[in-house]
Parts: sequence; C-alpha cells; structure tokens
Amino acid sequence: MEMDYGIISCIPITVLMVGVLLTKRITEMMVLASLLGAILIHKGDFFSGYIDMIYGTLSNSSYHFVLFILMGFGGMIKLFQESGALLGFRHTLSKHVKGEKTPLLVAWLMSAIMFVDDYLCALAVSFSMREITDENKIPREHLAFQVNVLSSCICILIPFSSWVAFTSGLLQDQGFGFSDYMAGLPFMFYPILMAILCILLAVGVIPKVGAMKNSYERLRTGGPLLPDEKGSASIVNLEMENEVKESSALNIIIPVAVMVAVVLIYDNDLVHGIFACIAAQCLMYVFGKIMSLSEFVDHFYEGAKSMCSMAILVCFSFTLSAANQTMGFFDFLIGGISQNIAPELIPALTFVTVGLAVFATAGYWVIQVITIPVFIPLAVAVGLPVPIAIAAVMSGVGFGGNFCFYSDTVFMTAAGTGISNVRQIKVSAPYILTITAITLIAYVVLGYVVM
Repeated sequence: MEMDYGIISCIPITVLMVGVLLTKRITEMMVLASLLGAILIHKGDFFSGYIDMIYGTLSNSSYHFVLFILMGFGGMIKLFQESGALLGFRHTLSKHVKGEKTPLLVAWLMSAIMFVDDYLCALAVSFSMREITDENKIPREHLAFQVNVLSSCICILIPFSSWVAFTSGLLQDQGFGFSDYMAGLPFMFYPILMAILCILLAVGVIPKVGAMKNSYERLRTGGPLLPDEKGSASIVNLEMENEVKESSALNIIIPVAVMVAVVLIYDNDLVHGIFACIAAQCLMYVFGKIMSLSEFVDHFYEGAKSMCSMAILVCFSFTLSAANQTMGFFDFLIGGISQNIAPELIPALTFVTVGLAVFATAGYWVIQVITIPVFIPLAVAVGLPVPIAIAAVMSGVGFGGNFCFYSDTVFMTAAGTGISNVRQIKVSAPYILTITAITLIAYVVLGYVVM
C-alpha cells in the first residue's frame, strides 16, 4: 500500500548516494538504505517488516527474471570459456580487429546486433570484446562505458527490443501505441547523442577526459589492466583462470545465434533464449567431445555460482525500490517538480523528472509504469504532440539508467568487464552529464518551437 511520506521518503536514497560516494562500498550502503526504508515504514516492527520486504522481493516476478538472467549468463559464459569457444572467437576477431579504434567500433556494431535486450547486449559484448580491447591497450573502463550506455540506448532506439515492447504496452493503456513510439524516435535526443558520442570517442574526435584519460595513461605507462583503487573491485569475477584449448569460433557463434532467434520467436523473452543457448551448448560441446556431460554441468554451476554476490546485491536493490514506492517517493518527486510549469517546458520537465527518478531508484520499467500515465495525459491536455512526450520519457529512462551506479545494466557491465559500479560512473560522468545538458537544452528549444 502506497503512503505519502513527503520529503522523508528521500532519506534512504540520500543515505545510499552519499554513503557510496564517501565509502565506495555499494553493498553495505544498499543494505543500510533498504533497512532505513523498513524502519520508516514499519517503525517499531521494522525487524519483521524488513524480513517481509525481502520475502516480497524474493517472490517478485521481476526479480525472478533477473535471477534467471544472472545465473543463466554466468553458466553460459563459463561454458564459453571452458570450451575454448571464447578463445576461438577472440582469435578470429583479433586477426582483423586491431588498433585503438577498430575494437571499439566493432563492439559498437555488436551492441546494435544484440539489440533485443540490454542484459544480453551488456554481457555478450563485454565478454566477447574485453580480451581484444586488452590486447590493443584499450582500458576496460572505456569498454565498460560504451557497453553500459549502448546497452540501454540501443534498446530504446531499435523498435523491436524488449524495452520497446514493454513501453508500447503501457502506451496502449493511454490510447496510443507502437506507431506513436516510432514517431517519437527522431526526438529521443539522449540515446541518439550517446550512440553518436560513443563512435566519436572511439575514433578520437572527442577527447578522453577525467578518469577516462587517466585510465589510458595507466595502461600506456605499464600499469595494471584493472584499476587498483578503493571501491574499484568488481563484485563478480568471471576472469578465465585455467588454461583451455582453443576451439572453433562457431562454438560461440551458433549458440548465441540460437539465443537471439529464440528470443525473437518468443516475444523478446530472454529467459527462453538463455535456455535455448545452454541446450545448444550442451549438444555441441558434449557430442563434439569438447567436454563430458559431468564437466558441462560442473562448469555451468561454477559460472552460475559466480553471480551469487550480484544476485544478493540486486535483491537489496529491489527491496529499496519497493520501499521507495511504498513511501510515495516517486509521487513526491514527480509532484514536486511538475507544479506550475509552463507548457513549453513540459518536454524538458519530463526528461529531467524521469531521469532523476530512474537515477534514484534504478527502476527503468517501474518508473515508466508510474510516469507514462502522468506525462502522456499532461501532454494531451496542453496540446504537446504525444510522440515528443514519449521521446522525453525514453530519453530520461536512458539517462537515469546510464548514470545510476546500482542499475541492472551497470551490474551486468561490471560482471562482463570487471570494472566496478562506482568506477564505471566515475569514468562516464563527464560524457553522460554533457549529453544530458545538451538534451535538456534541446527539449527546452523544442518545447517553444512546437507549442
């Protein structure tokens, strides 16, 4: 049951953000913030209430989905490693992909190919490309930045992804739909600009600045592959530790192709695709005598087990998001920003509000469920073209997801690249905030042009 706590509802998320910035410890701060939410909601009975909240997360179908993805991808990637398929794929690519620019451009193209889901995009691209970028002296931080921002931006821009299917369903409840989403694509400034920025940064047109520049200098001076600083360690380790015999690149290409095909057949459901991919791996690796069935199962369990730390952290993230919703944090944020705003500023307002809400909660889809019924009718009421309102919502979703240090795609990128959540955001901040500022200006101008 949702309640109205007003400004008090901001306490848990404020503690989380300040705590992470001061301590660089995401897990401990996430537990503390979610516990504070339980104390505010349940007061004296917070102990039992907190346990009930965790039970609620464990029974949440959205968390089940994330759990399937984490365990499935963990096992799948470990099998790709132990079968030698990842080495074979890397060797095939490395023959043609060399230098400081080409690997990142290839990674950009792979992100576009893996458009069906952000999790698929983040994990598949990072695991496929990280050794190649390592060999070409490209910091893991740059790969992590590109993978993180593109995994969501590509899903927003290519209209056959799981994201677009979900958003179109919400729009239908407001009397609009897929065609209106398509009409809004040219106005989705944030994901368009971020996709372009990734290309320009890869080829050197846009300079490396801040932590990104420092990461390049670290490698050039013979420093470690992964950064060595407080809070920089990833909570997931899927680095290849054992020497394995290289096998054909087809041992990764065919299972991934099966996964993508099954995802598309089953209405963009990634879980179906993961099960199909693992089945294809089993048939190819066992019958191809790459490994025995018992070895296959052992490797899968080892990979799935490596994702347990992340699964626990995501559990507390969901618990905090549920607490925020119960306290009416979303309504407080939306209501506080949207009062007494000129109609011309509604696109900019929508972008900022949705972006801040996603940044504060890591809930891309939850925030859409809450904000689309607010901003789409508001656009209709003031005469703002609905496609522009849709574009502003999706731009806000992209910005908030890219900049939130405990969002799902940041976690997935951390698993794939070995770059921690906090380090990712530190490297990304100058670029994300610059594109955000340009996007905000563009929506202000657009609002005055169309109204």
